[in-house]
This record gives sequence, structure tokens and C-alpha cells, in this order.
Amino acid sequence: MNFKCDKCGQPATIHLTEIVGGNKNEKHLCEDCAAEDGITVKSNVPISQLLEDFVLQTTSAPQQEQPAGPELTCEVCGTTFSEFQDTGLLGCPNDYDTFAEALEPLLEKAQDGHVQHVGKVPHNIGRSQKRQTEILRLRTELKSAVTAEDYERAAELRDQIKEMEQS
Repeated sequence: MNFKCDKCGQPATIHLTEIVGGNKNEKHLCEDCAAEDGITVKSNVPISQLLEDFVLQTTSAPQQEQPAGPELTCEVCGTTFSEFQDTGLLGCPNDYDTFAEALEPLLEKAQDGHVQHVGKVPHNIGRSQKRQTEILRLRTELKSAVTAEDYERAAELRDQIKEMEQS
């Protein structure tokens, strides 16, 4: 059955059925009219896509005045908060700690007020996560050494990275 929106006549994508006192009341709405009525639909969109959409949406809206001072930058991967706002992508797991204060309101809004993970976590995640973070830090340092033409240091870092990746 193809239903039309009760308000505007466009194809309805949201169908609500309400039963009050034994009386069944059906409502068919398009997404725009449902949003106007304050009806939101939860979907199975990945959190990364929600965050990217939200960040891109908030960066196109008028910005609140940013406090003067240095740009927030991750010490491991070098990603700045401005880059995150432009792309909606974080550079490494350490970014969650570096940008925690700025990310919390975004995560809270994207996850209906929840900011803590409540699911299961693999037992060995801590050790593996630390190793990955260290490798990312070393790669950033390697890139800087090559840029500075400090090839001796770059070779040392390359060897450290290879050793960590093989273990």
C-alpha cells in the first residue's frame, strides 16, 4: 500500500498507529512533516556517520565564538579539532581523550544522552590499544624526522615501528 502524508500529500514514509481506549488512530507522514511534529525515527546508521553528519551540520551553522588560544591538536596523530570539524573523522583513538571536552556534547546528542560504553570489551584490548597508539605516535614522529631530513632518527623510528608491528 502506498500511503500519502496526512499533512502535505507527499509519499508517507512514517506510519504511526495509536490505540486509545480501544480506538485505533493511524497517522501517515513524510519525514519533513514528522520532524515538524517532533517525531524522530531511530535508525541503524553507524555512529561514525551520525557524528560526521552532526559535525558537518554544526559547522555550517553559525558558530559560537571560540576561545582564543592554541588549537587542540592530538599529540599522537597530529589531527586538529578544526580538521575533525571539517571532515567528521578522528585520526586515532587518542583523539577521544584529546578532544574529550569538545566531543562529549556531540556524542551525547548523537547517542540520545549516553556517553559511556556499556557493552562488552575484549579482555586484551588494553595491551593491543597501547601498542597501536605507540605505533601511531612513532609514525607521526617518523614523518616529522623525514620532513626535517633527520634520516638517522627516521631509520631508528622505522626499525622501532617494524619491530612493534611484528610482535
